Amino acid sequence: MLGDENNSDLVALDEVDPRSCALIVIDELGDPAGGPLEGVLLEPTLNTARLAQAARKAGVPVIFTNDAHIEGLDRELALWGPHGLAGTPEAQTSPQLGQQEGDYVIEKRRYSAFFQTGLRLLLDELGARTLICCGMDTNICVRHTVADAYFNNYDVIVVGDATATFLVGNQEEGLSYMETCYAAKIVTTDEAEALIAGRA
Repeated sequence: MLGDENNSDLVALDEVDPRSCALIVIDELGDPAGGPLEGVLLEPTLNTARLAQAARKAGVPVIFTNDAHIEGLDRELALWGPHGLAGTPEAQTSPQLGQQEGDYVIEKRRYSAFFQTGLRLLLDELGARTLICCGMDTNICVRHTVADAYFNNYDVIVVGDATATFLVGNQEEGLSYMETCYAAKIVTTDEAEALIAGRA
């Protein structure tokens, strides 16, 4: 039956050149510590912080793709209510991630970090071909960004324990969907950190 075969298009970690990678951090915004979703968001955020630190050390670009919605215009707000409004603290990179000079920030107004943004141009200029993705929500902004990455012929790695689901569906199904439909290689933070450091 169609789809029963093993996915032969998945990334082989031992063949990835870290120099062709970029770390894409999707909507890890605000401070989850002490908030109502701390139990869901804090650990993945801290795992992402590890990856960002490793990426900077290895010279792998760190790209934060952050909601920057315009109140009264963006359709997404009618579905989810006000969130990630441009210029507010809730639209800023999480302090746990220690954003530094030299990191990149792409503001977005839709789920996908590619839609009507400069992400594709930036990746082309950086020479990135393999995207290491993490962030929130696994089933919304991460999935749509990964979909567009696949449609644009990037190799995709998703760090499962550096993503989180809290709005739609569940984590396991979300990761499985991206693996099946977008050839996303699902890895742990430890595996991604080793890849970035050239130890995969």
